[in-house]
Amino acid sequence: MKKLLIAFALIGFYACSETVENVETETQEVEAVVETVSMNYYGDTIETAGALKSDAFYAQMEGQDSLYVTLEATINETCKVKGCWMTVDMGNGEEMHVRFKDYGFFVPTEGVGGMNVVMEGFAFIDTLDVDYLKHLAEDAEKSVEEIALITEPEISMNFEAVGVVITE
Repeated sequence: MKKLLIAFALIGFYACSETVENVETETQEVEAVVETVSMNYYGDTIETAGALKSDAFYAQMEGQDSLYVTLEATINETCKVKGCWMTVDMGNGEEMHVRFKDYGFFVPTEGVGGMNVVMEGFAFIDTLDVDYLKHLAEDAEKSVEEIALITEPEISMNFEAVGVVITE
């Protein structure tokens, strides 16, 4: 009887240890599949759910000169001097210049090109004068020759963000 009791105990112990091994293996497999997404907030904390992509944004912007919106895009470039502006890819070769409300916050000066960004604020059509365009080119560390080629103002879509989330 004693041997039978020991046999059942060993079988039970073996069965439990194998289950723990299986659970550990499955957990490791799941952890390998889960991708860590880092979200870095700048300015006001904003809600990223429901952000418009460029095509939906342009549909809502049609017929208006400004629109308060949460917008999702890809960062092309940021100000290399202090991160006080960025440009984002709006699709179809279009780019939008983004400034930050009252220069109240800045984004990284490098390493974020190509990353996803969600931003909340006012989109508007604006005329950027030659002096401002040259200032932007200097901030972007363009050559003297490239800056000298800027001779005309530019009418373009711009954005004043109250908050930005950059996703890595």
